[in-house]
Amino acid sequence: MKVFMLNGSPHKEGCVYTALTEVAAQLNKEDVETKIFHIGNRAVHGCIACGRCSSLKKCVFDDDTANVILEKMKTADGIIVGSPVYYAGPNGALCALLDRIFCSGSNFLIGKPSAAVLSCRRGGASASFDRLNKYFTINQMPLVTSQYWNSVHGFTPDDVRKDLEGLQTMRLLGHNMVWLLKNMTKNFSPLLEKRIMTNFIKNEEIEKKLELLTRKNLDD
Repeated sequence: MKVFMLNGSPHKEGCVYTALTEVAAQLNKEDVETKIFHIGNRAVHGCIACGRCSSLKKCVFDDDTANVILEKMKTADGIIVGSPVYYAGPNGALCALLDRIFCSGSNFLIGKPSAAVLSCRRGGASASFDRLNKYFTINQMPLVTSQYWNSVHGFTPDDVRKDLEGLQTMRLLGHNMVWLLKNMTKNFSPLLEKRIMTNFIKNEEIEKKLELLTRKNLDD
């Protein structure tokens, strides 16, 4: 079994990395292979809603790490995404990548156990945790839980190493990921219904046609 871990911080070996290594150590202890991938600190593209990914099965922009990450996620059994907290939200570059990854490759990720890990100096972790979990919960990906929300506190890696409760939360997250992976006896099969997309903006022309049809039915 293999768990892909995404370090969504601009710092390759900072606080987020420190938290992810604690999770990885527990996963390795229970014979699960791990890979921590750093998104880097170069500029990344935001989604431009061009729709090309529906035919390409990858993002049209191929000069940053989005498609590389998607390919690694495809081959993983479980996924963990880590981010620092900026203004009570995840790193914007990370979210720009995840927007494109999930837009272009969501079908490849359905059913994979997933978790978000946050690092903050003091506050904003819960809001960021909620933001990242939305990528998973819209895509039928089981969330892996721990004894607390998956966050560590500190301004430096050394601070994080002193957050004993946070580190314990990371270890338990790793253990629970292993438990879920080992108890998933077969591949997840999504409900085979045609996707319904509801637009809440009223179309006056359609509304008039529906009104006329309703009146006709009542007259009949």
